[in-house]
Amino acid sequence: MLKNDDMIYIRRFKPDDIYAVINLAYTCLPERYNPMIFNQFYEAFPEGFLVAESHHKIIGFLVGVVTPEGGGRIVMLAVSDSYRRRGVGSSLLRCFIDEMKKKGLRVIHLETRVTNKNAIEFYKKHGFSIVDRIKRFYQNGEDGYILEKRI
Repeated sequence: MLKNDDMIYIRRFKPDDIYAVINLAYTCLPERYNPMIFNQFYEAFPEGFLVAESHHKIIGFLVGVVTPEGGGRIVMLAVSDSYRRRGVGSSLLRCFIDEMKKKGLRVIHLETRVTNKNAIEFYKKHGFSIVDRIKRFYQNGEDGYILEKRI
């Protein structure tokens, strides 16, 4: 889907990517997910499961779904530490938004920790706004924000 000067490609997830994605989720995200959930997301909505690849290595991924209410929802976004602040997350996000537009969807939601200032700043930079707060949303009891973007 995308190629930039650093040889970073954004493409749809393939089943062979599963172990690299699970490893990246484990190293980048504080939540611990059952590995089977990644296959479930892929089977439910393959268009919403994107990976960023550089030199045949998965360096980031985004998992998104279509909600029963007819919107998009970003479930996970992770980028390897060594590739952060290089446009990888932004590229993944733009590709996901494009997929949602192709589906005719007009709104995207996501949740992030209230203490994750970098994520909040990142999403606001991309046009998301905080619309609600969920008490004790995360496994450790931390609150989460719901962010929304109209597309």
